[in-house]
Amino acid sequence: MTDVQRIEIEYCTQCRWLPRAAWLAQELLTTFEAELTELALKPGTGGVFVVRVGDEVVWDRREQGFPEPTAVKQAVRDRVAPGKSLGHSEKPSAD
Repeated sequence: MTDVQRIEIEYCTQCRWLPRAAWLAQELLTTFEAELTELALKPGTGGVFVVRVGDEVVWDRREQGFPEPTAVKQAVRDRVAPGKSLGHSEKPSAD
C-alpha cells in the first residue's frame, strides 16, 4: 500500500450522471476517510462511469453495469484497506 490513496470517478456529463458520481464519492469518502488522500470527480462523455483506485480500474459501467455502493466499497477496500470491516453493508441481506 502506498501513502497516496487516490480515487477517481469518471462520469458522463452528457448523461447527467454527476449526481450519481457525487453520491458515490460521498459514500466512499465517509467509509474510507482515514485511508484516502484524494477523491476526484472527472467529467467525461460517451456514457462513461468508471471508478479507479490510483491507475487501476475497479469498476466500469460498460462491463459491469452501474455499481451498487457495497460492491464498489468492497473493491476499493481490497486495494486501500485490506481487512477493514465494512460493517452492516457487508453482511448478506435477509430478503
